Amino acid sequence: MGAGSDSPSLAEVMGAGMKSDAGGTIVAPGVRDLDDLVHLLTGWLAERLPRAAGLRLSGLTYPRGSGQSAETILFDAHWREDGVDRTRGLVVRIKPSEFKLFRDDVFFEEFALMRALGEHGAVPVAPVLWLEESPALLGSPFFVMEKLRGRVAVSVPSYLEKGWVAEATTAQRAVLWESCVRTLATLPSVPLSAVPFLVPAGGDGFGGEWSRWAGFLDELERPDRPLPRHRAVLRRLEASIPAHRPEGIVWGDARIGNMLVDDEFGVVALMDWEQPSAGGALHDLGWWLINQRGKSLPLGGRLLPGMLDRADTVALWEQVTGIRAEAIDWYEAFAAYKMACLMVNLYDLRGQRPPNGDYAALHHLGSAQALLGG
Repeated sequence: MGAGSDSPSLAEVMGAGMKSDAGGTIVAPGVRDLDDLVHLLTGWLAERLPRAAGLRLSGLTYPRGSGQSAETILFDAHWREDGVDRTRGLVVRIKPSEFKLFRDDVFFEEFALMRALGEHGAVPVAPVLWLEESPALLGSPFFVMEKLRGRVAVSVPSYLEKGWVAEATTAQRAVLWESCVRTLATLPSVPLSAVPFLVPAGGDGFGGEWSRWAGFLDELERPDRPLPRHRAVLRRLEASIPAHRPEGIVWGDARIGNMLVDDEFGVVALMDWEQPSAGGALHDLGWWLINQRGKSLPLGGRLLPGMLDRADTVALWEQVTGIRAEAIDWYEAFAAYKMACLMVNLYDLRGQRPPNGDYAALHHLGSAQALLGG
């Protein structure tokens, strides 16, 4: 099947069989007893807030429609300090232990990167507060960050079909999309010297990004389940690796669903830094474009009025970054290959198979082939 395939999207596989209620669909990799979590976290936080009297937690909840790859729980902390009642919105993010969507374990780097970006100031992120490296308390390491006010364009159901993005006016979506692309374009302004822990030995960030995802396919293939079409796309990508490789941080999951948005349709923060690298600035633009392509397939490839199309997105990104998007077709095709690998892994984690058991029909592979010229 080609780019117009009706095979399930990554978001659809994410949502299959998930728990839903009036608030939406919980797509977290696992859920736990939140009353028990209140008890555990209250004691842990009390040690980090020694002046907080009467500390209590409330409003613990999982995000709806997003948050597939790591268990994330939102809550509020209340206490009295120096005679003043205080409330602080917080988020606990727990390292995946069994349900590992991504290949590499970079949980501690995620925390370090968010801290470094916060200190640099160019890229909006939620302030990270505390890191717990021991798995003793929650069964896995975790960190706590500030909970910011805003809303998220969820994947389940697709924001193009239902919810506040679909219900917005054309003018509001135009503001939103320009804000998103401009915020995405802030990433290359952060020098790699600010995040040395992301730079691999030898300094070849692009090579590190390539090896990560080429190696992922090696792990996914099995004697009883070869993936020849994935392998063919990877060979074509390798044969056409571009010479244009501008350096820069890779966010790793650059999409509107990972952007917190305010009531004026501006971006408050970029979230979910689970697969960062020093691979280069164009990887995120490619991921953004292929994600937008995939979201629009159920609508016949159409976007909602006000959204920037591919050409205008690339032009605005180039304008803001000052970086040429030369060979962007290759970066977008590489992103499509990455998503096709994630689809296989997600099916495996869920104990599922694609329709008719045909992994070659995953529509991201068709997109990659089209971008590579056939």
